[in-house]
Amino acid sequence: MKIGLVTYTPEKVEGFDVHVYYSKRADGSVFPAAKEMQNDVTCFCDAKAIREDPNIVAVSKSGPALRKNRKINVPFDFVCPTNPEYRAKVLGYVEGLGREKIEGVTLNLYHFPEEEFCVCPRCVELWRQSGLNWTAWRAQEITAFLKEAKRLVKGVFAVEMFPDPVLAKERFGIDFERIAELVDYFHVPLSSRDYLTSYWVDLLARDFLKVLKKPVVVELSAEMLTDEKADALLKTVAYLSRHNLMSVLMLVHDAENARQVCRYAVDNSGFREWLRKYEFAEMTRIVDEWAKLY
Repeated sequence: MKIGLVTYTPEKVEGFDVHVYYSKRADGSVFPAAKEMQNDVTCFCDAKAIREDPNIVAVSKSGPALRKNRKINVPFDFVCPTNPEYRAKVLGYVEGLGREKIEGVTLNLYHFPEEEFCVCPRCVELWRQSGLNWTAWRAQEITAFLKEAKRLVKGVFAVEMFPDPVLAKERFGIDFERIAELVDYFHVPLSSRDYLTSYWVDLLARDFLKVLKKPVVVELSAEMLTDEKADALLKTVAYLSRHNLMSVLMLVHDAENARQVCRYAVDNSGFREWLRKYEFAEMTRIVDEWAKLY
């Protein structure tokens, strides 16, 4: 299993095999490509663009797909995925990345915000013209967008998965089987403030490994660590290392945050003994490699 990072700064860190950089983000921030890294692109969540033009927001009978709309529960502000101008903007950015020396592109938040979205006049007319039921039409729209994006990507092509292994198609328009035909791997973020309780991470990782027909990468949160949180995080990675994952990624603010994780693992004799006692061979190998550097 590879160990890697998802980061907000375009820098690699020794001791990690995979490096993912958030180059386009949900707040509307857009940055130049990170060379020789996987560039992660937020597609249809853009708080800045929606502030500038509220007409592009996805809508439902319960109102717009905005965090401030308390009738619904969405984590970000969503642009309607069928908006042609915004789609062109995202695809233009992806095409620009393809001209740089990058590892590849990961797309995230490329889907509808929830199952009741979007009922703007454009979406309703597109649905009517399709002759499909609501679920099938939404999945067709999302898959078609991903096909367009893939044609523009030179290198590794991946997508993040909203962490629902059961209702993703009905809720978001995410068709596991069709998307598996397009991607090199699936990136599953299992974000949390901490992993002091972590059985759910193991549960969801196993579910995604069963239903997804391409390699799976799991992402865990590693920001704002205390010793207690670092210990819980690393033990969660250890349990994940027993599954057939392509890699485990840790979300960090920057390179120093990543090195903090490594130093904790290397310097904590109790944690390293725990790995040996319970026979976490793969995680022991990773920490032993870190010990050569930190």
